[in-house]
Amino acid sequence: MADAPFAPPALERGPPERRPLLGYALVWSAVLLWSLNAVVAKVVLDSAGLSALRLAEVRSTGSALILVAAVAILRPATLRAGRRELVFLALFGVFGLAFVQLFYFVGIRRLEIGIALVIQYLAPVFVALWARFFVREPVRRRLWISIALSLLGLTLVVDLWGGSSLDGLGVAACLVTALAYAGYVLMAERSLASGRDVYSLLAWGFAFSALFWAVAQPWWSFPLELVDGSVPLLGRLDGTSAPVWLLLAYVVVLGTVVPFVLFVSALHHVPATRVTIVAMLEPVLAAVIAWLWLEEELGASQILGGLVVLAGVVLAQTARADDERETEKRARMQADFAREPS
Repeated sequence: MADAPFAPPALERGPPERRPLLGYALVWSAVLLWSLNAVVAKVVLDSAGLSALRLAEVRSTGSALILVAAVAILRPATLRAGRRELVFLALFGVFGLAFVQLFYFVGIRRLEIGIALVIQYLAPVFVALWARFFVREPVRRRLWISIALSLLGLTLVVDLWGGSSLDGLGVAACLVTALAYAGYVLMAERSLASGRDVYSLLAWGFAFSALFWAVAQPWWSFPLELVDGSVPLLGRLDGTSAPVWLLLAYVVVLGTVVPFVLFVSALHHVPATRVTIVAMLEPVLAAVIAWLWLEEELGASQILGGLVVLAGVVLAQTARADDERETEKRARMQADFAREPS
């Protein structure tokens, strides 16, 4: 799953659509890398036999080393944080990044990648519900349509009426991922609104995530024998092997750090809402890649259900985003009125 499959409006910086074609190219590149990452991660889990916990640890630690080093060199002042904020950043790193990655890997290991990502993409719906009922943020009525569509699509994806044959733990893990990711987005939105930039936020988040995993499963107990050598790439590439270290490097560099940089860079050229909707093509693209590579197939009802879920997610995202734009418009009108001479 993308570390930022949809962006809180607080991530949007600068005038939108300065170079929209470049912006969309950046988003598509990020989505492609994330989609490939899901398949590569599944190969590592199934072929190399690395556990979901260990893969989450490798991804968090590798990303932390790269991001912290880059921010420390390029923008060291942004890493400053007070004691109170450090507590918040620790919660963000553990309950946001660490938990999202753990349950994400559990989900894609036990389910077809397309199904897993569709369920996990319910996160924007949970964010909109939180905005509506807990912070009393105005949300358009289309939210209720989005919830109905998402629930209908989910029942088709898991084949609820026909007696689901899907792995129950895998479905549960994907739902937990969606909830954890919703929490991650809400925490990120709060931090960014308070003035922290996205790169230092991620650097701190991954650092605390890596620290959490180092305590939960110390590095001296890491099963080095599992990453020493090459493994078959499974599916249609079963006759081809690749070094495990190379697959892990992809998960860290091209599956995490690079696509997120591309994604955030796109926000300088395209509004956050549009970037979000384009990024929601990840489950579709990942399912296609999984079919081409791993020979994973989805039934007609599951494909239909996935499209219905994504339609509901788009409605949920735009329900909140439209009201945010209206709120900003009203604020500007009030500011202009206040500047007018009485």
